[in-house]
Amino acid sequence: MAYVEGQTVHDADSHIMELPGAINGYVDPKVRDAFVEKIGKKGVLTEWFANADRKHSDPEFRAGAEANILLRKNYEALGAFRASDRPATLDHLGFTSQLVFTTACLSNFGLEQMGEVELAIEGARAHNRMMTEFCSVDRRLLATGYVPLIDRARAPQIAREAIALGAKGIIIPSRHPPGFSPSHRELDPLWALVQEAGLPILFHVGGEEKMHKDYLENGLPFVKDFHGGDENFTSLSFMSIPLSVWQTLSALVIDGVFDRFPNLKFGAIELGASWLPSLMKFLDSGCAAFGKEERLQTLSGTPSEILRRQLRVTPYPHEDVRWIMENSGEEMVLFSSDFPHVEGGRNPLKRFNDSLEGVDARRKRRFYRDNFIDLMGAGLDRSLHDLPSLVAA
Repeated sequence: MAYVEGQTVHDADSHIMELPGAINGYVDPKVRDAFVEKIGKKGVLTEWFANADRKHSDPEFRAGAEANILLRKNYEALGAFRASDRPATLDHLGFTSQLVFTTACLSNFGLEQMGEVELAIEGARAHNRMMTEFCSVDRRLLATGYVPLIDRARAPQIAREAIALGAKGIIIPSRHPPGFSPSHRELDPLWALVQEAGLPILFHVGGEEKMHKDYLENGLPFVKDFHGGDENFTSLSFMSIPLSVWQTLSALVIDGVFDRFPNLKFGAIELGASWLPSLMKFLDSGCAAFGKEERLQTLSGTPSEILRRQLRVTPYPHEDVRWIMENSGEEMVLFSSDFPHVEGGRNPLKRFNDSLEGVDARRKRRFYRDNFIDLMGAGLDRSLHDLPSLVAA
């Protein structure tokens, strides 16, 4: 029995869990050695990952895949790194489609911040080849392609290549590129290309500027994250997650990018959503306070109206979705599972339904189905809008 039955649920956030070095084979051979040397990671547990890979060939382990579809996490999850297993994963989950992101490449290895322009571009291209190949096994898997903004002239070219490969959404970093704003007019050809393709621009956690390490020097014992390591999130570093996308969205609205491309949708994925009502109110307030600025006088509406028209976000399962919906807009929020990451939990549908208590069926349908269809545009074929069984009914 599938986790979801009798209901269309689109998953706006899922991941692959690449084995170490998985991307290397997709990098242009001309720069592969330089790329591997630059991003090379120390202390990779080769035998641990080999055991994880072998486990997925064990008939006894595989026999429990369906019963444990949301209990096994990260590298133990079915379809985490074997593309051939991912269709069965979708069958067991019952999701109508999944938007699929990387895990290892979420920050493009920091190459843009290092000033490694060529390697950043080649890393993005390799990522796009890897993701589209993985997702090609099932049309329900919607691959994401990454476009670094560090080279404004080549950004449209990279997006065009990703779309030709089969990417259904284009990721850009939440933080600004080194040296200029993401609202720079020379990026207009990128927005025009993606809008014409009918695909969304996406932000995802990992592409933001992290909390400065000085905040962690507090004279207290070091706090490990819930993975047991020190590279992910704690209660303190969690607080900086939306700050970059807050600034980027503000620049894109105020500098007129949203208005110049009114049919271009943006999605903020795995960045939470409790900040959204405040951003909308703060933008409205700021634009009212500085209303004499010429650029503000040409906006098509208030910033909150513009965001409501073009921005969609995924709340975390621990957030109050009903409150977010009521204070931002019912058209702005999306369901996501974060499969197979631990952060998504073992029963995301229940947690979201609990937070939607008292919300009518129409607005719940928007959360689980309609808003995702609106975000994805041409990236989600009409035949995938609903489960075949529901269409037949």
